[in-house]
Amino acid sequence: MSAHIGHPRPTRRLADWVAEAVCRSLAAGGARAEVEVVELHRLAADLAQHSAHGRASLDLREAVAAVVAADGLVVATPVLAASPSEVFDSFFAVLGDGVLSGMPVLLALDNGSRWQPPDLTRVMRGRLTGVRADPVPTVVVASPADWQATTRRDAGRLHACIDEAAGELAAAMRSRRR
Repeated sequence: MSAHIGHPRPTRRLADWVAEAVCRSLAAGGARAEVEVVELHRLAADLAQHSAHGRASLDLREAVAAVVAADGLVVATPVLAASPSEVFDSFFAVLGDGVLSGMPVLLALDNGSRWQPPDLTRVMRGRLTGVRADPVPTVVVASPADWQATTRRDAGRLHACIDEAAGELAAAMRSRRR
């Protein structure tokens, strides 16, 4: 799930990298994964309509159904002023209490600032535990420096974090399937 707004490059790229790492980690354990991307920015008008009138469009209902049916989630969102994008908050408000109970979730944050507030991870994990999801311990945080890296080595910290979090999500998904 990608909650970027506007031009998708960094946040969507982050989501793709994480999803690929999760698939590799699952494959290493003999499992196969099917990835479905839910682009929340495409649902912005539907989310506003739902917020104002309480009606969910077909597209919004299908997105919710896809998320609820998943074995695990990769949630990528840009972070502005220590908060997720508005579509992120709106979508999780639509999900309601308990609908993601026990769902393993990997949180990936595209932090557009060089400064990271100390409680950023706590705030974001709180959004997920509020719908009873089960976030994996490692939160992936990409900074502007990660996007400016010219070599894989320069971006090594980010990719190591992605691999660690992906392994955690894959393990949680395998445990949940049992």
